[in-house]
Formats: sequence, structure tokens, C-alpha cells
Amino acid sequence: MKVQPSSQAIASQRWDMIDIARGLAICAMIVYHFSWDLSYLQLIATDIVQDPGWRWFARSIAGSFLFLVGIGLALAHARGFNRVGFLWRLLRIGGSAALITVATYFAFPETYIFFGILHCIAVSSVLALPFLRVPIWLVLAAAAACFIAPFVFTSPSLDAPWLDWLGLGSFEPSANDYVPIFPWFGLVLIGLGVGKMLLVWPGSMDIARWKAVNVPSRGLIWAGRKSLPIYLIHQPLLLALLYGVLQLTGPNPIAQAQPFLSQCEADCTASKANAALCRATCACVATNLRGTPVWWKLLADQLEADDQIQVSRTIQQCLRVTPPN
Repeated sequence: MKVQPSSQAIASQRWDMIDIARGLAICAMIVYHFSWDLSYLQLIATDIVQDPGWRWFARSIAGSFLFLVGIGLALAHARGFNRVGFLWRLLRIGGSAALITVATYFAFPETYIFFGILHCIAVSSVLALPFLRVPIWLVLAAAAACFIAPFVFTSPSLDAPWLDWLGLGSFEPSANDYVPIFPWFGLVLIGLGVGKMLLVWPGSMDIARWKAVNVPSRGLIWAGRKSLPIYLIHQPLLLALLYGVLQLTGPNPIAQAQPFLSQCEADCTASKANAALCRATCACVATNLRGTPVWWKLLADQLEADDQIQVSRTIQQCLRVTPPN
């Protein structure tokens, strides 16, 4: 008769599969940040922040990290609460989160990261402690409550900046990375619940003992085990690299013109003009002015009287050549 492995035996293994999953998540994050940097520096025309597909990609990455945090907590403390290990991990993540806040405050003062993925991981790790010793059904019920909370408890009274970390205000604050407790803590709890299930599932030991042997898998394991330092250094390196590229190539013309086009079309349609006509006229104006001194003044909102005359003449010219629909 086969003896089932104990929870302690399962938890004592270093799971290559979990490290690979974490490595995939950090690689996906690098892809997203690389694309975000291209968009931020106007090297591509796509607005990554506003594009729905990219927004869901970013959310799936954040969710995968939080889910793995929950699994990791269940496995790490299956043999009893490891106070020293927990506090050391919390110090590293919390300190890194504080470093991210300070750095982004100076780099992006209007959209600095005050409660991003690292902040959420640190706080969620503390909030998850009481759930380490409760039944799985209660963990999953609490996870469901986290997902429901933003639909039930959202209120303007929770819009105070010091409460933004909850995620229950009536609007989303402006930040380059915003991962509030609700609903994201729910994914940590789901991961914790899955981790608890793995501790009692008979087939878990086979997965825990599985070892990667090929180079790509070993590379992902390395990335998964070094995910925190990779997270901290990859973005400054990418920005520095792409800023150098920007100096050589200049910004993408379409991306550069987008702020003007958006404002031009909004002003045009506000006057009850045809939307298609507005779009075509604004594109024509941008094409005719691009590369002239007036274009740079227009983008910087520094037009003088003579410049305004040239812009008006260009608009009239474009209206004559743009057929109405």
C-alpha cells in the first residue's frame, strides 16, 4: 500500500514548477514594461496605457504574481510559521516598495507609484497570515468577498488619498502602477487556498519533485528565484537604452502628433462638425505643419500671434481639400 506524503514533506521541496511560473511572470512583465517605455518615449504610435489589450495583459501579470504569493505562503509556513523568514522577506519587499515610491516620485511626480505590485504583495502577505490556519472554504470565501467589495463598498467617502491603497474610492487615482488591496488581495487568497489544496493532494509530491533539465527551463527558474532584483533593475536599464535609441531616431511622428490630434478632434466635434471631417482635417493640419517651427510651438502650447495666423490658414486650406461626408 502506497503511503501518502505528509504536508510537511510536500512543503519541504523546492518546487521548480513554481519558480518557472514566477520566471514566466517576470519575463512577461519585462515585455510589458518594454512596450510601455516605447509608448512613453513616443517611439511607437500605440498608447499602451489606454489600449484595452495591453491593460488586460498588465493585469494578468500582476494577478499571476499575487496568485503565486499565496501559494508560496501556504508552502513556506506548512511546517509552522517561519517568523524569521517571513520578516526578512517582508523587509526586502517592503523596502523595495518604498524605494520604488521614492524613485518614481522624482521621475514621474504626477503619476508616481504609491501602491503598486510590491506594496500590494507586502501588505497582502501580512493580511494573509490569519488565513494560514483556517479551512480552505473560508479562505476562498474571503477571496470572493475581496472581488465583490469594489462593487458593493465603493464610495466617495473613501476617496481620501490616505485610503487609496484600499481601492474602494469612487475613482482610480493616477499612478503608473496601481494594485490596491481590493480586489487584488483576493488573488493572494485564491493562491493560498490552492497551496493548501496542494499540501493534501496525493499527486503534489510528484510535481514538487519534478526538476527542470533543459536550458530554457533552467533560465526561467533562475529568473523566478531572482524576480525581485530583476524587477528593480530592469526598468531603469530599459529606459536608459530606449532613451538612447530616441536620441538617434527621434519620436514616432504619429505618436508625437497624437496629443494635438486628440485635442483638435475634440474641439472640432464640439462645434457640431462631422466627426469624420474633423478627423481628416486635423490629420491634414498635422501633416502640413509637421517639421515646421510652428509645429514645435503648437505641441508645446507656445503659439504666438503670427503662429496662430499660420495655423488658421492651414486649417482653412485643409478644409478646402477635405471633402465633407
